[in-house]
Amino acid sequence: MTDWTSLNFVIVDVEGNGQQPPDLVELAAVPVINGVIGEPLSWLVKPDAPIKHFATRIHGLTNKDVADCPSFDAITGNVLAALDADALVAHNAHVDLGVLTRKLPGWESPEVFDTLKLARRLVPGLDSYRLGNLVEAYSLAEGLPDDLSPHRATYDALVAARLFVLLATKAASLEELRGQPPEKGDENALF
Repeated sequence: MTDWTSLNFVIVDVEGNGQQPPDLVELAAVPVINGVIGEPLSWLVKPDAPIKHFATRIHGLTNKDVADCPSFDAITGNVLAALDADALVAHNAHVDLGVLTRKLPGWESPEVFDTLKLARRLVPGLDSYRLGNLVEAYSLAEGLPDDLSPHRATYDALVAARLFVLLATKAASLEELRGQPPEKGDENALF
């Protein structure tokens, strides 16, 4: 059995402009190395198309907020460096992964762990698995700086990182975290 801390993870969160498909407005990446949550990196980006009003109501970012921000092309090297990990983690990961693969043609995602799916599997029976509900249920925002708020990339990536570490420590092994059955002879490993 392999300990989950043997991999280096990057937890990501993207905020979009409300267009279909969504374009990037904000991106945050939080490393988790040897099981320890590192310092977040984040970027505000001027999207190719304007931010729609309903997206602004969710994350609070306006077109004025990003008017002088760099294009995604200008930060691509920094983003690729931040994403250089053994595994990528996100809550409802297909959304973040979709945006990243559109913005980074040719980039190949590492192994992906979705905290939404992990929470459903490892802590069954909750009423809701929305990130905000999990943050509240497990006090994941405790001690975060006051200037961070829900639905902004840095806040969401940090609480998702805390959620991932919580879930990973509930799993008996990396194999269980991946949803794989115990190896032959380890049938009691999950108990």
